[in-house]
Parts: sequence; structure tokens; C-alpha cells
Amino acid sequence: MIEFDSVSKYFNGVPAVSNLTLNIRKGEFTILIGTSGSGKSTTLKMINRLIEPNEGHIRFAGEDIREQDPKALRRRMGYAIQSIGLFPHWTVAHNIATVPGLLKWPKKQIENRVDELLSLVGLEPAQFRHRYPHQLSGGQQQRVGVARALAADPEVLLMDEPFGALDPVTRGSLQQEIMRIHKLLGRTIVLVTHDIDEALTLGDNIVLMDGGKVVQQGTPLTLLAKPENDFVRDFFGRSERGIRLLSQRTVAQSVRADERLDGTPIHQEMTLREALSQFLDRETLQLPVVDKDNRPCGVLHFNDLIRGSHDQVA
Repeated sequence: MIEFDSVSKYFNGVPAVSNLTLNIRKGEFTILIGTSGSGKSTTLKMINRLIEPNEGHIRFAGEDIREQDPKALRRRMGYAIQSIGLFPHWTVAHNIATVPGLLKWPKKQIENRVDELLSLVGLEPAQFRHRYPHQLSGGQQQRVGVARALAADPEVLLMDEPFGALDPVTRGSLQQEIMRIHKLLGRTIVLVTHDIDEALTLGDNIVLMDGGKVVQQGTPLTLLAKPENDFVRDFFGRSERGIRLLSQRTVAQSVRADERLDGTPIHQEMTLREALSQFLDRETLQLPVVDKDNRPCGVLHFNDLIRGSHDQVA
């Protein structure tokens, strides 16, 4: 879908990205993460030609992006950033309709698309379409920003620290929303973040960068359980890797299916990290488990949870 072939970018002779080779697959949620100045935002902005590479080639859907008109290319890619950038004197509906308007969509089609997207991002169309940005909370503005990025049904959604300025509760809510949208629409998403837990929560594929190069890439479980070097191990936190590994596995993967236990059950879709909190809150070593239909399906043992996490870290 998006291919970097030996791509480099220099600013005042200093490499921000160096000889980068990377393949982002169609429909994948890819996270670019790394230390400050690692080149992750520069990498993202080269995809839609906001920044031009000095060396190498970037292909989108099999075509070199330098052979495509920048404006036409950007209309195939949604773009959402931390500062949101909503036009203050335009209504929510007008802001979302920016690109469809440029593409000369029929008025009725635009109106329907605005309502569809407001519903998709969890905002009631009748309540929000005529509001102005200053009448929205930060989280609501960010939702509108995501809706605007999706307005013309782009093939790719690029997101640069989109939730960085939000409080933890709002940020968590929007993370869940963007995961739901990704599953629903199946769009290719590339997101830049410095937040490790956000990366582990959202990403199908994580690309860890340092010094303009890829240090390691793979699934969250791969980077946590099989770090290739000390930089990766330290970046994800030597002392926190066990807890973060619990977030990558569900109760269903550790339940003893042949056992039953009375009491208030937990659901098998719950992460083991969430289950750990339940163990501590209830001060118990065993928890009954039910499936998605609330039928008993086994028992989770505290010792199994801890042993499994230890084995993966080891």
C-alpha cells in the first residue's frame, strides 16, 4: 500500500530520516513511535508530500508519489493532526464538507455524508452540525477533525499526535472510537505518537524509530516479548513490560475451561491487565469467567496470569 525505498530527508545537512525502507500494508493500523527527533513525523508527512524526500522513492498504491499531483494525492489521504485546524468561522458541517466541496460533490450527497460521519464519530448530527468550533469541547473538536479527514472516503488516514492535547479520559474515549472506526471501515491508518500505551492499544503494526531509522517493527506482542536489543527493551520499560504484555492477551487465552466457580464473573474478552485489577480489587486468587453470551466458560487463576506474563518476558 505504502512503500518507502531507501528514503532519506535532510534539514540543513542533518538527516531527519536516513535510508528508510518500510512497507505499510493495506488495511493495517500502523503506529510510528520513537524518541523526540526520531523522524516519525517527518516520515508521516513525506507520505502526502507535505515534506519532500531528498533521496529514495515512496510509492502509494504502486505509484511513485512524485509522479502524482500533490493536491490530488492529498485528497486520497485523510489527515488529522493534534492542533485539529478547524476553520473557526465555519460550522461543523461546513468544516467536514471541506474536501467533498472541493471535489464538487452534489449538495445532498455532502449533507448525507456529514450526517453519516458525525454519527460515526459519536456526535448527534442534529445537535452538532450547525455548531461552531468554539462551541465544542476539545474532544468534540478532535472528533470533528477525524470526521473531516474521513469525509471524502480516503484510502489512507494519516494522524499526527491526534490525541496528544486531550485529557486522559477523553483521550481513551477517542482511542476506542478510532479503533471502532478502523474495524468498521477497514481503512489503512498511519498514526504518529510518543505514547507507548496508546501505540500498544491501537497498533496492528508498530514501527519503533530512532535517529531517523527503524530499530524494530512488528506486532505489539512481538516488540514486548521479543525486543531485538536493549534500546527496544528500555523504550518499552524493562520494569513495565510484564504489565504491558497482559494488555495484549485476553482472559479467554488463559481461562481453565473445565472449571466452574460461583460469584460475580468477568468476561472472557477482558484483557488480562483488566483482570489483574479485578483480582486486586476483590482480594481473590480465582475469578469465574463468562463468554459473550454470559454463559459460564471457566475460571481464571491469578497464578496462571502471573506465570504467563513471566514466561513471555523471559
